[in-house]
Amino acid sequence: MIEFNNSWDELLKDEFQKEYYQKLRKTLINEYKNYEIFPDMYLIFDALKKVSYEDVKVVIIGQDPYHGVGQAHGHSFSVLPGVVIPPSLRNIYKEIVDDVGGYIPNNGYLMKWVNQGVMLLNTTLTVRRGQANSHKDIGWQILTDKIIEILGNRKEPIVFILWGSHAISKKKFINQKIHYVIQSPHPSPLSAYRGFFGSKPFSRTNEFLISHNLEPIDWQIENI
Repeated sequence: MIEFNNSWDELLKDEFQKEYYQKLRKTLINEYKNYEIFPDMYLIFDALKKVSYEDVKVVIIGQDPYHGVGQAHGHSFSVLPGVVIPPSLRNIYKEIVDDVGGYIPNNGYLMKWVNQGVMLLNTTLTVRRGQANSHKDIGWQILTDKIIEILGNRKEPIVFILWGSHAISKKKFINQKIHYVIQSPHPSPLSAYRGFFGSKPFSRTNEFLISHNLEPIDWQIENI
């Protein structure tokens, strides 16, 4: 039984009874038994455990977890302390410095954002070691689309940051009369120069939050 110990327990309880999730669960048991899977099974739902439904201010949607050893810990784009900063996150940091100032930190641990109500949600929550997108077709999309839809229908405003075509495809679940959608190419080195750099998502997010009497996000990750 999955326990979030917050409002997600009630909001998602019906999903976990559905046939697709039962099938997904069986697949995961088999995968964790036979392959090296990331993140650790106890961290799969950490993005939901750390930010309850009512506390979400910003959602940054990623694709699937990092597939290198020791990187993924249940939050999109974030890596554990001591792990080399991945190229996409390095580009995110560059845009933060250009957009709102500060410095590029020596780590990629984004829990400071999470603690301020930034949900870092991948649309696929697990991956095999060294095999990007290896779990994209096992059922995660149904659950995470539901999570995005629940947030996208919330009456209190949220900023949704969608980077890349995969994340942008989730826009259909978001009520844009209430929420603010910021979209651009992905921060990956393959696409960042096609419009991610210069898109100013961090200042735009804070302007929206302030205009709705919400505390802006302090985007500066400190050195460890």
